[in-house]
Amino acid sequence: MQTIIFLLLTFLIVIFSILLYYKNKHSRVDKLNNGECPTCGAKTKTFYDENTKTTFKQEVINARLLKGGGCSGVNDIEYTCKVCGMKEVYSQSGNSNCGI
Repeated sequence: MQTIIFLLLTFLIVIFSILLYYKNKHSRVDKLNNGECPTCGAKTKTFYDENTKTTFKQEVINARLLKGGGCSGVNDIEYTCKVCGMKEVYSQSGNSNCGI
């Protein structure tokens, strides 16, 4: 009986650990897509010029496509922070822009 309870608790801990890992991973990707560095917390800066009535943006995150997946494949994107030098690569589903 103790073995069954131990195995059940171990199974539940493993499942919750996997779910927590994916939640953290997706929150990091969401921050990177919004222009915020998840490591150092740097955000995109915006400046407004009164003379020319123009808004300028200074991006902190640089996204670079490493491998395109085609019409229905997966794109590998490398995110680089200009402030702290952090580099991370994530796979994201493509935007089916096939024109069909």
